[in-house]
Amino acid sequence: MKVQKNTRCNLFRTMSYINIIFLLLCIASSCSSGDAVVADNNVTNLAVEVILVGADEQNPNGDGSGLVRVTAEAVNATKFAFRFDNGAVLDSDSGTMEYVFSEEGTNTYSVVVWAYSNTGEFINESVSVTVFKSDELFTTLVFYDEFDNEGSLDADKWFHQVIPPNNGSWYNGELQHYTNRSENSNVSNGTLKINAIKEEFTTGGATKSYTSARLNSKYVFTYGKVEVRAKLPNEQGTWPAIWTLGANIDEPGNYFGDEYGSVGWPACGEIDILEQTGWDKSKTLSYFHWGDTNTGEYKTDGGDLVTAGTTEEFHVYSLEWTSTSMIASIDDAVVFELSNTDDKPFDNPHYLLLNLAMGGNLGGDISENFTKDTFEIDYVRIYQ
Repeated sequence: MKVQKNTRCNLFRTMSYINIIFLLLCIASSCSSGDAVVADNNVTNLAVEVILVGADEQNPNGDGSGLVRVTAEAVNATKFAFRFDNGAVLDSDSGTMEYVFSEEGTNTYSVVVWAYSNTGEFINESVSVTVFKSDELFTTLVFYDEFDNEGSLDADKWFHQVIPPNNGSWYNGELQHYTNRSENSNVSNGTLKINAIKEEFTTGGATKSYTSARLNSKYVFTYGKVEVRAKLPNEQGTWPAIWTLGANIDEPGNYFGDEYGSVGWPACGEIDILEQTGWDKSKTLSYFHWGDTNTGEYKTDGGDLVTAGTTEEFHVYSLEWTSTSMIASIDDAVVFELSNTDDKPFDNPHYLLLNLAMGGNLGGDISENFTKDTFEIDYVRIYQ
């Protein structure tokens, strides 16, 4: 708070009566002119909201990640600063800040927020927040399918995406149509089978020589751990994928439409937890695709890992996704890790996809003797 001495009374005492009248007239004249009014730059009404990620009735102190999101608003504020407990002061022009408390257990911390005007005046506010940090990053099972039923997929959990979005075809040069027929996807003996079949099939005025299935989860999530135990197809030309897309993609024919926005690809962000080419069944691939949030430029990064027996045995393909990093693994062996920085759009809800493509960019040439192959999935689990 600034302390100002009152010098106005001393000034008036030294003025003559005429000077006072003249001064008052000048003030009145100035006040009557709209362009001479000076705006009040004082910062007022600072409001601070702290959100504990994953908090609900069962987990009032958060989901165990230790992640909090703080939003501040104030009249005449042009920038903000945040301090979490006794840490460093962090600046923000937007008034939003995310922070991860790392001390395990349930602890109470102070969060101090400053709001500044463009002339440097400020006000601040301090709030207390109680946060639970688990020794395990993701502990709560939020979506799952063990595929213990027989017959059709659980319609409350899965959606068949069948409308080709690219003029009667799918992107990346894929050579199949996706269907919702039981021949292409069904549950039996404790596993989901996605079957690619060589057959003529016409939809939307376009005929393809192969059919398969592409599934969207009816569940969206931001941050968490995905685990899918699967056995991959063996035939040349098959391209299996376990992946996510930002729910704001608004791709024609997907489950969510424009419910979460309509930014398109790659601005929505794509996480390929597992892909395998049609010509090398000894490796698995994990890649990330996105549009730079500052420039809009398309970016991609990822890697591969030699893994024995992917087409003969089940393996667990997983993703650990936080506000700071994304790690794709197979049987806990890291395939690729990508930092989750502000220039990437991986802070929005995503949904899970399971599909088996034929040919195309990663499928390549299809064997002349191909008739049918299966992408078999034991379970899908998402934790937060």
